[in-house]
Amino acid sequence: MKSQNAIRRSLTTLSGAALLTSLGSCTTTTEPPPVLMPPAPIVEVLAPAEPSPAAAAVAHPFDAALTNAANTLFGQLRSSANNEKQLLVIDPLIDGVSGMQTIATRTMESRIAELVRDSYPQFDLQPFSAAALRQSPKVLVGTFTPVNSEGQTSGAREAYRICLALADMKSGTVVAKATARAQMAGVDHSPTPYFQDSPAWIKETATEGYVNTCESSRPGGAIQPAYLDSVLAETLISEAIAAYDAGRYADALDRYTSALELPAGHQLRVFNGIYLANMKLGRQAAANDAFSRIVDYGLAKKYLAVKFLFKPGTTAFLPDKQVSAHYPMWVKEIARRAAQSKSCLEVVGHTSRSGAEPLNQRLSKLRAEYIKKRLEAEAPPLAKRITTQGVGSRDNLVGTGKDNISDAWDRRVVFQVTACGGGSQYY
Repeated sequence: MKSQNAIRRSLTTLSGAALLTSLGSCTTTTEPPPVLMPPAPIVEVLAPAEPSPAAAAVAHPFDAALTNAANTLFGQLRSSANNEKQLLVIDPLIDGVSGMQTIATRTMESRIAELVRDSYPQFDLQPFSAAALRQSPKVLVGTFTPVNSEGQTSGAREAYRICLALADMKSGTVVAKATARAQMAGVDHSPTPYFQDSPAWIKETATEGYVNTCESSRPGGAIQPAYLDSVLAETLISEAIAAYDAGRYADALDRYTSALELPAGHQLRVFNGIYLANMKLGRQAAANDAFSRIVDYGLAKKYLAVKFLFKPGTTAFLPDKQVSAHYPMWVKEIARRAAQSKSCLEVVGHTSRSGAEPLNQRLSKLRAEYIKKRLEAEAPPLAKRITTQGVGSRDNLVGTGKDNISDAWDRRVVFQVTACGGGSQYY
């Protein structure tokens, strides 16, 4: 892991583009927040004690679970001797599997911020920005993830797991952590606009670093190196997502482009953002070029999930032009780039877990076959280089079975690079 001196040097040598003023808070739901009362004064030094696993595993209503987790987090710290304010920023909370921001995670962020402002005045809460990171703040990270009765992200999801952690950028350690379970009733886990519109998904190192800093950490342990390496780029990406969600597409494009100038900014979220912002601005040629970069990135990583949405129970694309109007261009670019790369592909269909699994398995296979035929029509040489598979709901990202926009990524099509001429090789 980088030394803290190296981390501080990287913060002070950040490019001017990355020092843009934060866009401020994202839009949240209008639901009035609950009254959150702190159990203890503000904290400076770790007083390590997490709730027992048994206590954390009991699912409570969303508001109560969040309140308990937030107060437990801040209650693990002791008061500072000189009452000096501590700088705090919140790196937007995400789903712990997909890495997406949702209505629920945005609501959590807003309510935690209100708790800090109203009940923990010793914290100086500032926007998540490069300028704030240069002052070595405490960074709150958190995940909100559907889990089954065993706490695993597989099978039928029965509750949400809340994880909150405070990462101290000055010491390079996690100084507090809290977990809780929330009941599923009344929770809107639909993706926010940028994530809802994004055409492609892949498991990213930067996102894994964020998730592991919360979920795999223990108080006193080191912050994940992958998170430290990417956190500067994350400030710009966060600002870009907020701008896109607010309809400021030119601002979003500017911030995504600035993030791409940083080594850690070469992420699919950035390529997705450049594509989406150009689409919203009516720049079709630039959008097509951006989608080609998405495909190239996925082929280089040997995996790319694309959100093709089908009519329920069929292999026909959803007829809503707001959703599927650009699918022909996507298919064309995937076929063209795959043909040029000489890659062999396995096209894997997925479904949500609603319905009988044998039927889901068959439907996912048929949808993969449909995409295969579309690819071959665009690039006939691919005919001998594409295989198909249907996995039904076996590898759900969300797994709630709601069959709406909240679990749309469970109905994805995956393009996986395989070894040509000798059976599939999975990566």
